[in-house]
Amino acid sequence: MRLLLVEDDYELVETLQPELSRAGFAVDLARDGIDGEFLGDEVPYDIVVLDLGLPGRPGLEVLHNWRSRDNSVPVLILTARDAWHERVDGFKAGADDYLGKPFHVEELLERIKALIRRSEGRPGPQLKAAGLLLDEALQQVQLADGSRIDLTGTEYRLLHYFMLHPGQIVSKTRLTEHVYDQDFDRDSNLIEVYIRRLRSKLGKARIETRRGQGYIFVDDPA
Repeated sequence: MRLLLVEDDYELVETLQPELSRAGFAVDLARDGIDGEFLGDEVPYDIVVLDLGLPGRPGLEVLHNWRSRDNSVPVLILTARDAWHERVDGFKAGADDYLGKPFHVEELLERIKALIRRSEGRPGPQLKAAGLLLDEALQQVQLADGSRIDLTGTEYRLLHYFMLHPGQIVSKTRLTEHVYDQDFDRDSNLIEVYIRRLRSKLGKARIETRRGQGYIFVDDPA
């Protein structure tokens, strides 16, 4: 899952980025509203964490501009704790949730996960598809026989995206957009490396390669 953090507070960013990465997110950072708005339009993020008090362009304007262009990415806004009017204005502009500063990172993570689950149309923290069960809290996958396998952050994001699109051809470009952050080398063969790792854990028949098209996560591998 790929997340955009639009925040200019350096100390807060230094705290949040590693916590978000440990929670399984590929994190892109924008430190002003202009860059944040551009990235939010150009990249298919799973969620955006948006501060309202940004240099360059206020967060509320960024959010309004996204929604005016039918950009429906889930957005959690960060506000001052007592700025109730900012929260109201944020909801009117199309925010999906808010969190007042200061906050506990654990609460932010749970709110982010809840928004993503809502956007994916699933009620709980476990994703089920093709006989597998993916646990977002533990970053583990449970096989049909009940055994559990630990996943790295990249393996987790890759499998998560596959399980959301079983039986569909998914291109390498789409996978890269949802699995890696903006610093990833698009010419790298790391996607292939992690596909091989998932096959070694789930079985070779689970992920098919369609030459020139991409990959298919198989519902019922033979």
